[in-house]
Amino acid sequence: MINRRQTLKIAAAGASTLFIAGGAAVRASEEIKLRIGWQKFGILALAKSRGVLEARLKDRNVAIEWSEFNSGPPLLEALGANAIDFGPTGDVPPLFAQAAGGNLLYVGTYKPPAAFHGLLVKKDSPIQKIEDLKGKKVAYKRGSSAHNFAFKALAKAGLTPADIESVDLPPPDAGAAFKNGSVDAWAIWDPFFAVAQSDPETRLLVTSEGIVDAWGYFLGNGDFVAAYPELVVEILDELAKLGQVAQADIDGTARALSDITGVKEDITKVTLTRAGSDLSAVATVSDAAVQYQQQLADDFYAYKVLPRQLTVSDIVWRPKQS
Repeated sequence: MINRRQTLKIAAAGASTLFIAGGAAVRASEEIKLRIGWQKFGILALAKSRGVLEARLKDRNVAIEWSEFNSGPPLLEALGANAIDFGPTGDVPPLFAQAAGGNLLYVGTYKPPAAFHGLLVKKDSPIQKIEDLKGKKVAYKRGSSAHNFAFKALAKAGLTPADIESVDLPPPDAGAAFKNGSVDAWAIWDPFFAVAQSDPETRLLVTSEGIVDAWGYFLGNGDFVAAYPELVVEILDELAKLGQVAQADIDGTARALSDITGVKEDITKVTLTRAGSDLSAVATVSDAAVQYQQQLADDFYAYKVLPRQLTVSDIVWRPKQS
C-alpha cells in the first residue's frame, strides 16, 4: 500500500492551493486535467466503471478524461508523446517506449494472474505441443506482453523466434485472423484470451503459468509526474484500496467489469479467478520489479528485437519519503 503520510500531504496545503509543482503552488481555482489511458482489464478499468478516482479527486479540481486502447504499445506511444498522462501496460511495451525515447516513467506495479496469457490453436489443428509450432504462423502484438510470452513459450520447447513465422497483429485483427485460419496459433492476454478460449472451436495449447512470472506496470508521462507527484501517489493509493474491495467481492467485480468492457460476466469471472489473481496488488515500483524488467530488456536486446541496450532504472519514479 502507498504510505498514508504521502497521500495526506496535499490536504495540509489547505483550500487555497492544490499541489506543489516544481516548487510553485498550483491554486485550487486552476483546473488540472488528468488524461488516463485504459485497457479492457484490471483495476483501472474497474476504477473507470465505479468512478472512484473522480470521487477521490472531486475536491481537488481535477478533471479526468479517459481514452481506451486495445494494447500497451499504442497506449505508451500516446503517453510518451504527451497525449495522455497515466496508464497501465504489461511488461514489454515500456521497453519499446524507452528505446524510442518516449517521455515516460514507471510509477507503479500490479501483478497479473499466472495464467494471464494463453497460446491458442484451432480445435482440429494438428498442433499438439509447442514444438509443433516450428514453421507455423503465430500471431501476437509485437511489443506487447504476449510478445514476451510467445518467446518464452518457444524457448521452453527449445525453439527460437526464428523457428516460427511471427505475425504482428493487434488483438481484434489477430482474433479475426485466428478465427478464419489465416494464422496457426495466437498468443494473447485476458480478457481476449478468455473470450477466445470460450469458443468450442478453440483449443488451449499452454498458458503463461510456469512460463512467465510477469509484472504489470502503471506508467506516467514524465512532465505530468514531475508536476504532480502527489497526484500520482493518490491515484495508486485509490487503486490499491479499490483492489481490496474488488478482491473481496469477485461476483460484483465481474458484473462491474462486464458492464464497462462488454465482455460477458461469466467470461470476466474466469479472468478474475485464474491462479494468482489479486486486484489489490497495486504498489510503487519495487527493486524486484526493476530487476525483472531489466532482465527482460537484456533478453530482448539479445534477441535483436530492441535496437539498443536499456537501463530500466533510468526511468523509474518513486515517491519521496517524508
